[in-house]
Amino acid sequence: MEPPKHIVSAASVIRNDKNEILLIKGPKRGWEMPGGQVEEGESLQDAAIRETKEESGIDVEIIQFCGIFQNVNRSICNTLFLAKAVGGQPTTSPESLEVGFFPVDQALKMVTWGNFRERIEHCLNHEKQPFLVTF
Repeated sequence: MEPPKHIVSAASVIRNDKNEILLIKGPKRGWEMPGGQVEEGESLQDAAIRETKEESGIDVEIIQFCGIFQNVNRSICNTLFLAKAVGGQPTTSPESLEVGFFPVDQALKMVTWGNFRERIEHCLNHEKQPFLVTF
């Protein structure tokens, strides 16, 4: 099977009722927001909801579309949303070694891979939305 020429992913910055952010600790990139590749025939929002449930055990409701980070060289388009936790329990998976909600300042310090911290910061800053960041 030939890999796709372009990849579209969907991820969410998820807050709970304490205004904490949900992070997962992946086996390769460390702490990050849940998200992943959009499947054929799936909406961006549905992909963000599904990926969050699969990777963290948390059920979410999408609140708003925030923007796009586009990796031009790798033909990857990362769509980003704000969401709120509405159920479920933090649960690990093969894609997440640890799962938890963290205060925003602590969460931002924990995210160290690439521009993932910048993605979260853009989603939390309403003045920057909608955004299109290309790299």
